[in-house]
Amino acid sequence: MINNLEQGFFGIGIQNGKTPENLGVLWRSAQNMGASFIFTIGNRYAKQACDTHKATGAMPYFHYKNFDDFFNNLPKGAMLVGVELDEKSVQLETFKHPRRCVYLLGAEDHGLSKLAIEKSHHLVKFKSELSLNVSVAGSIVMYDRQAKINFNL
Repeated sequence: MINNLEQGFFGIGIQNGKTPENLGVLWRSAQNMGASFIFTIGNRYAKQACDTHKATGAMPYFHYKNFDDFFNNLPKGAMLVGVELDEKSVQLETFKHPRRCVYLLGAEDHGLSKLAIEKSHHLVKFKSELSLNVSVAGSIVMYDRQAKINFNL
């Protein structure tokens, strides 16, 4: 059995999210999938009704005014993994998740900022021609991480 220290940690958040409902659903999934923390960059939302498990009380929530503020405060040793439809992105199915990482998602209509794409240590995408709902995309990434960790036991 792997303990939490051997597994590492991960956080997940959204850059300039559009709707508070998406954020609440992502927080709920993050709590269920073992995230260490959640965050927002740019847009900030208060407690969400769709966060029925009260994730913001169960794990740290951070808010950053802009991408630079966020990037300058990444946890020591953590890799930034951007989730983005981009020519440099690798398929999630073949991606090896870093032990210590932070997953960053963008809003459905604009995706990640150019700076976020440039600064990401890794970029991942799905086998999909169109973008997915941000909370669905985040949930898939976290599920993939958990499945691969469990598979490698």
